[in-house]
Amino acid sequence: MGAALLVPGSLAIISASFDEKSRGQAIGTWSGFTAITAAIGPVLGGWLVEHASWRWAFLINLPLAAAVISISLWRIPESRSATTARVDWLGAVVVTIGLGGLVNGFIESVNLGWRHPLVFGSLIVGFGCLIAFVFIEAGGVSPMVPLALFASRSFTGANLLTLFLYAAIGIFFFLFPLNLIQVQGYSATAAGAAALPLILLIFLLSRWSGGLVARYGPRVPLIVGPLIAALGFVLFAVPSVGESYWKSFFVAVVVLGFGMAITVAPLTTVVMNSVGQDRVGAASGINNAAARVAGVLAIAVLGIVMVNAFSARLDSKLANSSLPPGTLQEIQAGEIKLAGLQLPTSLNETSGTAVRESVREAFVFGFRLVMLICAGSHRPLILHRPLSVFPGPRLNCFGECLFHELRELQNTGIVDAVASGIPHYAPRKGPKTKGAPIMQAQPSSQKQSRKPRNAACC
Repeated sequence: MGAALLVPGSLAIISASFDEKSRGQAIGTWSGFTAITAAIGPVLGGWLVEHASWRWAFLINLPLAAAVISISLWRIPESRSATTARVDWLGAVVVTIGLGGLVNGFIESVNLGWRHPLVFGSLIVGFGCLIAFVFIEAGGVSPMVPLALFASRSFTGANLLTLFLYAAIGIFFFLFPLNLIQVQGYSATAAGAAALPLILLIFLLSRWSGGLVARYGPRVPLIVGPLIAALGFVLFAVPSVGESYWKSFFVAVVVLGFGMAITVAPLTTVVMNSVGQDRVGAASGINNAAARVAGVLAIAVLGIVMVNAFSARLDSKLANSSLPPGTLQEIQAGEIKLAGLQLPTSLNETSGTAVRESVREAFVFGFRLVMLICAGSHRPLILHRPLSVFPGPRLNCFGECLFHELRELQNTGIVDAVASGIPHYAPRKGPKTKGAPIMQAQPSSQKQSRKPRNAACC
């Protein structure tokens, strides 16, 4: 409940404190600091689990909560709505039961099967409550989800993109640590640190990407960013078992991080800019709820895909083995634990090593399948362009826009490693001689006439 009050409220405060022109960079800064705290958490939590106790992880929140309360009383101005609204208790209870029923039904279906009364009943109750929730919100005086907000195509499209994108991120951060710890043999601390490049990229680039909305419009960042993130998911499907982190996962982490850095701040900015000032709190809450619900449902739904793919692959690899039927049944009974399943004690050393290798390969097979699903999850949404109502540049101008932005970032010292040595860009076609680039570069000493970015690209 504390997080549910803090996160949407913080975005509402930002929207109330900054105008639409500067709001993108403010939200980018917010996204960056959210990301860096998310980076510290897994590393510190992994270290505590390894060297102290998992209970210490909960004590970290005490000094952080004290700091938040102090800063809120000291620096954050008060802002109130002109209208007084009541808490939508009925809507909150109904949607909680609905989502809980869906998640419980999907998760229990792996153990009990789809025809089990608990699974079938949970899904019926879940879907029924969610349908009832729509009618409750439509007729409510102070609904927690004002359906009128979805009349804005920008708001609806941005929340759909949030749902698909954060569903992919949710299942990724659920399975990736399992892959590193149970299959690749990483320690808890090393697994927590493996995603640091992703988080650091979001932290360093979020303020820059938030400014893209005010300069060029949000359309292109919200197309290019998810496509780059999709490429990152595809790269995660490449590594096998026992490969070096730097040769296998590092590039994928960087590509996914760059795609998320381009996407997160513009996506949140679009949501906040698509509603009136009196609705920014509700818009922030809906968008945050969409992201959290997406992660939970992705773990429930794609978790089924992962378990079934793992089971099918492992069963096919063990089908031709000489293991006794009782041993095979014992292994199959523990397949829901994925790579964490306990092997039967009756296995000798040779058979145990072979089965353990088959378990790791089966996990990688399922992980690859889920990553490819994540890569394609938001592609139809982008190709059908529900965000086409957004103002923005044409796609063929984005390369020049991105180049100018990387140049500005280079001046701040953030991406020296990326942009250093790149000659000044001149968007003129050069002679098509052998080895000559299509877009020529001018010496930095030559004076260039550059149109204003908005006039050149919009």
